Amino acid sequence: MNGLELSELPDDSEQLGSYVNSLRQRALKATELSAVGTFSDGFLIKFLRARDFDVDLSLKLLLNYQRWRRESPEISSCLSPSSVLGLLNASYHTVLPQRDHTGSRVLIYRIGQWSPKDWSAFQVFRVSLMTSEIIVMETETQRSGLKAIFDLQGWSLGHALQITPTLARKISSVLSDSFPLKVRGIHLVNEPKFFRPVFAMIRPFLPDKIKQRIHMHGSDFHNTLSNIFPPAILPPEYGGEGPGIDEACYGWTNQLLQSEKLLQQIAAHPTADIAVTPDDLRETVSSVQLGHRDWIVYCVTSTLRQSYIIFFRNVTCHTKTSFFQGSL
Repeated sequence: MNGLELSELPDDSEQLGSYVNSLRQRALKATELSAVGTFSDGFLIKFLRARDFDVDLSLKLLLNYQRWRRESPEISSCLSPSSVLGLLNASYHTVLPQRDHTGSRVLIYRIGQWSPKDWSAFQVFRVSLMTSEIIVMETETQRSGLKAIFDLQGWSLGHALQITPTLARKISSVLSDSFPLKVRGIHLVNEPKFFRPVFAMIRPFLPDKIKQRIHMHGSDFHNTLSNIFPPAILPPEYGGEGPGIDEACYGWTNQLLQSEKLLQQIAAHPTADIAVTPDDLRETVSSVQLGHRDWIVYCVTSTLRQSYIIFFRNVTCHTKTSFFQGSL
């Protein structure tokens, strides 16, 4: 079977066992991973699917992931949605409730809702990492990847000054070779002319494959986006017929807040078994009455095949700093 066929198999398939064991054995022998005592099957399968079950490439991705986390504690050590709640409540970010026609998750980032006076670029990047850690647990997302829409309306000099060369390298690493998600497309809308120097700083660090998947739509994006994404899944603000962007952002914020303890566990022990595994996830969408308005709330429910007992010590993520205390 080729990599794509293997990716379609369930996580507990016997045919995947040899790949998982091979990657585990090589990871345990890697000098850079000597401090890691265990790698769960679910953790390793994410990397295998991301590289179509090529064990060599999967190991390289795993090494890059661990190195990136180690070198970026200001982003990776505090995965607490409540620490950036003000940013989330500003309708900065969402994951749309429905996938596109290829099975990809669709993410939207609204740069104009980010106040650089209140939130550092590291905190903003942390929002993206939290979302990535949640959706990569979904088997379908491991297979079909994601597409992102960046709405750059409101981009200012204050935003640009926060994107340093160091941060640009960290962003490009996650997009290309340091996180087990397939980035299928990046769509920029409402991009101003003075955004281009910042993009020019990031672009050299990106592999050609990612460069080819970046599309600039300008201000006339309603028709072009609807030619790429099914209109039924897009918010009306982006030329679609789906839930409004504020509703979508509200729903995903709720999902992140419900995942707070899970994200803290991932921050502390990313390679270990966690309370919800990819096989246990079932995506559901429910409508909850809030006052006189229906909000779409996205929930991830789990049917655990076995009981997990998780003990959490006090974990503190300071809202205005990038500093983490506490562990499992």
